Amino acid sequence: MKIQKSYSTIDVHVAGEAFRIIKDIPFISYRNLGDLYERFPRAFAEEINLLLNEPRGFAGLNGCLVVPPINQEADAGVLFFNHQGTVPLHYGGIIAVITALLECGQLKARPSNQYKLETLNGIIPVTALVEEHEVVSVEVKSDPSRIIESDLTIPSLNINFSFIQADQFYAVFKQDDCDMRIELEALSDLKRWGQNIFRYLHSEFSVNGAIIVDDSNIEDGIVKSITFRDDGFIVRSPGFGSTIAIYTNLLSKKSNNLNQPFVNESIFGSKLKAQVTDQSVDSFEFTFTSRGFITGMQTFLLDPTDPLAAGCLLK
Repeated sequence: MKIQKSYSTIDVHVAGEAFRIIKDIPFISYRNLGDLYERFPRAFAEEINLLLNEPRGFAGLNGCLVVPPINQEADAGVLFFNHQGTVPLHYGGIIAVITALLECGQLKARPSNQYKLETLNGIIPVTALVEEHEVVSVEVKSDPSRIIESDLTIPSLNINFSFIQADQFYAVFKQDDCDMRIELEALSDLKRWGQNIFRYLHSEFSVNGAIIVDDSNIEDGIVKSITFRDDGFIVRSPGFGSTIAIYTNLLSKKSNNLNQPFVNESIFGSKLKAQVTDQSVDSFEFTFTSRGFITGMQTFLLDPTDPLAAGCLLK
């Protein structure tokens, strides 16, 4: 075997969503994270394909590049990316990165439990509780979200939905309106529904995700949801952006107690907890509580004779 390149990574999952954290890609010069954000997809196309595509990765894998911070207030800089390119901010990635940095010793635990990560969207404060060298809880505050329009209709399907801006743009549908059930047994039907709904959404809206939500237990502070990305992939976790979008929709319709935290459960049974922390006339801010679990530390090799060096992607 010939070894042309090698990359060390840490894999972490947060509520079922997988993240691959990378720290040792080739050096390039950049003025700030915005500059790196713009250059990254072109400068590191080979690394993205190698580390995220099969056979080393899979369609739902997210990437996190950890770099020294530009801002002196931050503990580390982070760039998020996936198969489609760079992502300005990923709340699950924040939790994955702070978990890996603390548990692997790159950051020392502080009595205050307070840390700061620099992202394209600015400095993100993080509260991470460490017990016996293990990160047992992470709290992150979201950027403001807002409802763009509610009670929109897809005439051909006779379905209503709300259009929400959270970390990205989401179309939120009620389960009862879709004649679907968020159950693993119905996964094939749900996937077909997601593909069909995006045929309409792409023709009318710039939308990144479609969400079906079951809010039948909202009085107990519990919802269940499934999120379809615009590339057809189903998000494995309840989705941080999805949770913001769902809660923003509920709050805008005054159908939830503002003081109670609520839980969003995915079709796979993983859960995220959120609490509204700030509200204005047309926007909401939330705090997430979750945790990450390190699933592996790996070294990936590039053999120049490998016919699948660029990998492949099955959805």
